[in-house]
Amino acid sequence: MKLLIVEDEEDLALGLKRGLRKNGYEVDWTGEGREGLDLALAEDYGCVLLDLNLPGLDGLDLLRRLRAEKPQQKILILSARGTVADKVKGLDLGADDYLVKPFHFEELLARIRNLTGRRFVRQDAVVCRGSLRIDTGSHQVYVRDQRLKLTARETQILETLALHDGKRLSAETIICQVWGEDEDLFSNAFKVHLSSLRRKLASASGEDWIECQRGLGYCLKENPDEKA
Repeated sequence: MKLLIVEDEEDLALGLKRGLRKNGYEVDWTGEGREGLDLALAEDYGCVLLDLNLPGLDGLDLLRRLRAEKPQQKILILSARGTVADKVKGLDLGADDYLVKPFHFEELLARIRNLTGRRFVRQDAVVCRGSLRIDTGSHQVYVRDQRLKLTARETQILETLALHDGKRLSAETIICQVWGEDEDLFSNAFKVHLSSLRRKLASASGEDWIECQRGLGYCLKENPDEKA
């Protein structure tokens, strides 16, 4: 599997590159944001390790543009910006994970394994609910035959709900299947991504597709298009 490091601190980047290669990864590296975006768009990387303070193109701008062009690309932010607001902003813009510097290399490896190796239950199926169509094979979502632009995490949350066929899932279950870990950071991320997903679905269809009952969990409604 090939990884891309976009990091302007050369010593750190070279150390990561050596360590990742010892663990069986192919690694490309650039210290410049615009080149990082070009590489990420041109190559098929299992994960992009992204710093935020970059010359040429800021990391958040790179993240925003890469997510728009390649919505399924796995992106792990590596940054010294460690406030909750920084983390939420990065996750809200589409990052799949956020690791604050300094970090232990073993934790980085675990995060990469989680993003690239762990998969929630998936089927190459098309799930239809009224005007909503979810293609779990191509990871595309349509409302009234118009493609809905979702982030990778939003798509994963929606697919997880769709593939459980109306069964109520707790937040912990969804987090485990989508992120693979149950941590406070991911819990906050789940709330952010779920809120954004519900807004996008409601904006496109005029309906709230995700039902939540306190203590019971979340489920995808059968067909809110049908009015009583």
